[in-house]
Amino acid sequence: MSFIEEIKARARRNIKTIVLPESEDRRIYEAAAKTLEEGNAEIVIIGKEEMIRNKSTGLDISKATLIDPEKYEKFDLYVDKLVELRKAKGMTQELARETMLNDYTTFGVMMVKMGDADGLVSGACHSSANTLRPCLQILKTAPGTKLVSAFFLMIVPDCNLGERGTFVFGDCGLNQNPTSEELAAIAESSAKSFELLVGKEAKIAMLSHSTKGSAKHEDIDKVTRAVEIAHEHYPGLKLDGELQLDAAIIPEVAAFKAPGSDVAGKANVLIFPDLDAGNIGYKLVERLGGAEAYGPLTQGIAAPVNDLSRGCDADDIVGVIAITAVQAAAY
Repeated sequence: MSFIEEIKARARRNIKTIVLPESEDRRIYEAAAKTLEEGNAEIVIIGKEEMIRNKSTGLDISKATLIDPEKYEKFDLYVDKLVELRKAKGMTQELARETMLNDYTTFGVMMVKMGDADGLVSGACHSSANTLRPCLQILKTAPGTKLVSAFFLMIVPDCNLGERGTFVFGDCGLNQNPTSEELAAIAESSAKSFELLVGKEAKIAMLSHSTKGSAKHEDIDKVTRAVEIAHEHYPGLKLDGELQLDAAIIPEVAAFKAPGSDVAGKANVLIFPDLDAGNIGYKLVERLGGAEAYGPLTQGIAAPVNDLSRGCDADDIVGVIAITAVQAAAY
């Protein structure tokens, strides 16, 4: 059984309700139909009846719950709650109603906030900012979390590196240029995400263009300081750095460049020094290495909300829905 099929099987053991707010995108309906056919989750689609009917032609979404915010019986309750949550930021009844009627992602996030859904998946046709902003404003960060970040779950075919070709890459979707403290927090969250989804011990490499002092630069100093902070604040993590990518995952290179490391050559969680490196890295592995890339998945929000790459296909969305359901079960 492939990794993503194992995730789907876990999702089926504890069915959760996942909201899909992008009713203008055909891929959403294809993913919803397949998810419902496989029984991985209950699905809520938010949108106007005519839009849903036109976009879903030929697909069986009869088991999905279809919600038009304007006709939803809890709409006024949601409006009142949104005003309560955001009144310090100038939210009014009128603005809340307008937002909830026109921004389906915000409406979906409110469903999660109010306990009427367990998680949300969006981003197929909206930017990460449009997906994550209402989550950060309404759901907030999870208790004990220092930073909300994003990661990709990468499944590399015919690969014996990492955990049989499975890796977590972080942060590849949210934090542009994290500080040393933020890199350490990303490492800690990514380790938790790896262990939740993969079920194996996380071995974390803090990546750089240098291995163990082979080069000198302030960018390297940021990573080495992150390693120190991670060891101090998260002593239970199996983590090392700074490591070049080959030293992190190739045992023969690790033996030469980082002898004695209990992570080098065996890393399955790769922490990139900034968003440029992370975004480029995951897309290289996906496009040239033929890897399955699920994400950007979020970590540190008080409920599971996951972004999608706008280049995703329906099967990618099906996978992210299942991952979100597994995260929701853990919450």
